[in-house]
Amino acid sequence: MRKTVIALALAASLGGASLPLYAADADAAADAQRGKKGKVADLDTITVNAVPLGQQADNIVAPVAVLAGSQLDDAKAGTLGETVSAIPGVQTAGLGKAVGRPVIRGMDGPRVAVLENGLGSQDVSNISQDHAVSIEPFLADQIEVLKGPSTLLYGSGAIGGVVNVVDGRIPMKAPENGFSGRAEGRYDSVTEGKTGVFRADAGNDGFALHVDGMRRDDGSYDIPGGTQANSQVKTTSGALGASLLGDWGYLGLSVSRYMDDYGSPAEPGDAAAGEDPVHIKLAQKRYDLKGGFNRPLPGIAKAEASFGHNDYQHVEYVGGSLGTTFKTQANEGRLLLTHEPLAGWEGAFGVQYVRRNFAAIGEETFVPATITKAWGAFLTEQREFGPVKLELGARRDRQTASPEGERRRRFNPASYSAGASWRFSDPWHLSLNLDHAERAPAEEELFANGPHEASHSFEIGNPAMKKETANQAELALHYHGQFVEGKVGVYYNRYRNFIYLADTGLVEDDLPVRQWSQHNATFRGAEAEATVHLARNAGGAWDLRVYGDTVRARLDDHGGNLPRIPAGRLGTQFSWSRDTLRASLGAVHYFRQDQTAAFETPTAGYTLVNAHLAWTFHDGDRSQWEAFVDGNNLTNRKARLATSLFKDEVLLPGRNVSVGVRAYF
Repeated sequence: MRKTVIALALAASLGGASLPLYAADADAAADAQRGKKGKVADLDTITVNAVPLGQQADNIVAPVAVLAGSQLDDAKAGTLGETVSAIPGVQTAGLGKAVGRPVIRGMDGPRVAVLENGLGSQDVSNISQDHAVSIEPFLADQIEVLKGPSTLLYGSGAIGGVVNVVDGRIPMKAPENGFSGRAEGRYDSVTEGKTGVFRADAGNDGFALHVDGMRRDDGSYDIPGGTQANSQVKTTSGALGASLLGDWGYLGLSVSRYMDDYGSPAEPGDAAAGEDPVHIKLAQKRYDLKGGFNRPLPGIAKAEASFGHNDYQHVEYVGGSLGTTFKTQANEGRLLLTHEPLAGWEGAFGVQYVRRNFAAIGEETFVPATITKAWGAFLTEQREFGPVKLELGARRDRQTASPEGERRRRFNPASYSAGASWRFSDPWHLSLNLDHAERAPAEEELFANGPHEASHSFEIGNPAMKKETANQAELALHYHGQFVEGKVGVYYNRYRNFIYLADTGLVEDDLPVRQWSQHNATFRGAEAEATVHLARNAGGAWDLRVYGDTVRARLDDHGGNLPRIPAGRLGTQFSWSRDTLRASLGAVHYFRQDQTAAFETPTAGYTLVNAHLAWTFHDGDRSQWEAFVDGNNLTNRKARLATSLFKDEVLLPGRNVSVGVRAYF
């Protein structure tokens, strides 16, 4: 902990820390000079879709990070959690290369809303860490992360934050010159795996069409000294979308499909003992309708409506035998109305509705079939008073959980937020955010009771659980200068009735018993990032990025540590770009995590060394081709995720070199 604090102080002394997007500013500028397609021009052009009013990342008071352009290209990985894990305050929890769900400031599972174009993924990844997220990061245009409570906009399940994947499957405008697209093929040495991706958009002033597809085929991955058995994964995803366009706005529809077949390295089986490996097959169909309408009513500048229907099935197999089947059918609707400025205030209000039918069928039905319904209404307003910008918001929800054969539970969460940003000089501004957020317990926290072989747990819930309440304060200092850009922030979050999965030390059905428990808790942490523009000359653009984060989470009543809290870390990256080349070399050190809960083992510290090299070998008027080589864990270190339920059984991949070609046209 002491090392982490020193590291963060060092990062802050460099001028504060930036959103990860700032680290890409040099690449963005070079991209613009080279005329790169599909790249980011600069920070001020990035519109964050997950917040109202079409705001740019640097103008939002609440903590937000955006991955886009060449930075997103370099970060893309097989899981959403791994893709966003280089953002300060964000790590991943999961299982091998198939499963990775984002962890934001120590919050994971049902506390972090995973969205696709503003609507929930509606998979079962929040129920257990062996369940994959049904959103493909390789198809993303940009990925937005709202850090801290975001229940105001997205309801009870966003008390820890939001990760929104923007993929453009419903076109909101036609591409320039009537057509655009991209494609990528890559090979990964650590799995001997192959990934192929394509996307195409076409249209005119009245109509636009979108199509995309992705295929991944990875074998079991290498680890230092061997292979992580039963870690193979095959993924297929694709979508078709179309929109009507006009001066009035747009109205579109998309149909998508996601299929995954992967092994559980936590349950590799043992042929000598007659134990079969566990593997999982999932399939999801998704139908989305979305529209944006300009000035539909007096006083309303814009109306945005979206509706999604989701049909999901997830089957766990033990060898060739059918185990447990998880099914969800979900409908989600959202209406957002942006009003005309009123007495200097700009804002939006809206409603959201979710109905989710969940069922688990089979021998390991550890959560009963449950119907969850939720209504929410929200309001957000902002106004500038000279150098001070003020943001206010409120939301009220009503949620019911109706399990089969058990008593229905009702909850009425409420959320309030206030944020202020003071730009006391041109390069400097100070932000303060105060949040009160409430969360209704999820199905598994309330009703779990039984074995779950794929997660190697016997889980027990508590139907009498109360809603969670969080009160958070965050203070951040931002600096945007010619040579240094950055931000440093600290936060304090006091939870009442915090829900967590505790190891009991008991064993039932040869599985460790884990109990969903509820006590008061406190989270506190710090994040820092700085990008120093070392040089801009004939030799290219040279930049140094330094970042770090730490979070501490303890139970107030018992004085113990909460389980599976991310390790503190310190990272650095040196990057260079010139003409048709860009390259980077970096390392991130994860400190030892020994502030663990009862019956939880510590994780050793480790350092991961990574490198990227990309060469634009054809840059024409209508197309651009880029060859790339990426290296991860180049020193082949043994590494375990402190956030993972399976950290004692599963290592992170060893040395990996990825080679491939991208095309933008």
